[in-house]
Amino acid sequence: MSWEVIVNDRNYYKRLDKFLRNALNDIPLSAIYKFIRKGKVYVNGKRIKDQKFALEVGDKVSVRYVDVDKFRKRKENTLEPQKLDLDIIYEDKDILVLNKPAGIAIHPGKNIHLVTLVEGLLYYGNEKSFEPHLVHRLDLNTSGVLIVAKNKNAARILTKGFKERKVKKYYKALVRGKMNVSGKIEKDLDGQKAVTYCRPEKFYKILDEGVTLVDVEIGTGRKHQIRRHFSIIGHHVAGDNKYGEKVYNKKIRNLTGLKRHFLHCYKIKINHPKSGKEMTFTAELSPDLKKVLDAIEKMAKS
Repeated sequence: MSWEVIVNDRNYYKRLDKFLRNALNDIPLSAIYKFIRKGKVYVNGKRIKDQKFALEVGDKVSVRYVDVDKFRKRKENTLEPQKLDLDIIYEDKDILVLNKPAGIAIHPGKNIHLVTLVEGLLYYGNEKSFEPHLVHRLDLNTSGVLIVAKNKNAARILTKGFKERKVKKYYKALVRGKMNVSGKIEKDLDGQKAVTYCRPEKFYKILDEGVTLVDVEIGTGRKHQIRRHFSIIGHHVAGDNKYGEKVYNKKIRNLTGLKRHFLHCYKIKINHPKSGKEMTFTAELSPDLKKVLDAIEKMAKS
C-alpha cells in the first residue's frame, strides 16, 4: 500500500513538505505532516522525517504503509479529452511539436475554465491512437514551441534531456529600458542555480526609458526563470505584472495594445528520442506580439 511520484520541473518544490502539500493538495495538511513525522515518507527508498529535506528533480517520493486515499477531502479531478485546435509544427511516431498560443493553460487549475492543452492532447491522442506525455511546459501567457512525447520511452529520454540540459531553448523577450551588452544572468532561484544568456537585438526609444528586444537562451529551467531574472537586473519583461511594474505595463499596453507579457519561445533544439538526430523546431513570433512590435517600430521612428 503506497503512493509515489517522480519530482519533475512541473511539480518541483525544494522542501519536502511543500512538495507534498502541492502533490497531495486534496489531503489535510495535518495528515501530510503526520505522514512525515511518523516515518511514512520515503525519498529514493530512504525514510525521511525532516520536513525541510531538500528535493531534486528526478527524486522518487513515496508515502508507504498508509492508505492515502482515505485521507482525501474530495475526489481527484479527472481529465476529460476535449477537442482543441492544435497548431502542429512537426509530428512523427515518437514526438509531437506544437506552437502553443498564449492564453492556453497546460493543466486544469483554479480559475481555469477553458479547455487546457493536456485535455486537447488527450482528445488528439485518442484520435491518433497514442498517449501524450508532457516533458516540459510553457506558462499560461507564454507562446511558442512545445515538445510532447507520444509514448513512455520517448518521454523518459526527452525528460532526461531536459534534466541534463541537453535541450536548447531560445526565446524573444521585450524588456524595459536599454540593454547594451550581451551576457549571462546567473542568479539562484528558489535555492537552485539558474542561468540565462541574453543578447540585445534592438533598442526602441519610446516612453522615457525605451524598450529592448532581446534574444534569450536559458541554461536551466527554473519556474518563471526569464521573467524573474530580467526583473532582478532591473529590466522586467514588458507586460509582466507579477515580476514587473504595473504602472509601466499599463503605459505600454495603452501605447501598443500589449495584453500579456512579451515572451515567446521561438526555437528548441533536441536530440530525437529514437534516432538521436539533432532536430531544430521554430515558431514565428505570434500575431499579437508582431502587432505590438510593429506599433513600437512606428512610434520609435516618429
